[in-house]
Amino acid sequence: MTAFTLADLERIVARRATSDDPQSYTAKLVAKGLPKATKKLGEEAVEAVIAALAEDDANLVGESADLLYHLMVVLHLRGLPLSAVMAELDRRTAETGLQEKARRPKDVV
Repeated sequence: MTAFTLADLERIVARRATSDDPQSYTAKLVAKGLPKATKKLGEEAVEAVIAALAEDDANLVGESADLLYHLMVVLHLRGLPLSAVMAELDRRTAETGLQEKARRPKDVV
């Protein structure tokens, strides 16, 4: 098992986003802006779904890595830290989905 974390990926994306290395895909993607980065994020999400439905484990692993990478780029471009996403996940998992749903206000007809 690897010790690599999403926090590691976040740091790498932040560092490479400002790189002047002409070989840096991250720097090129960031330079193209949010519309291009979000388009790539969407493409990778679709590719991950296709791999999952095809039951192609190796491809799903690769597409999942691509999806997480592109999500980190989009979060970086929006100025949102990974910690905000992790805090939201923590909040959501503090109770079951059914408990959270039961607390929602009921629609009045």
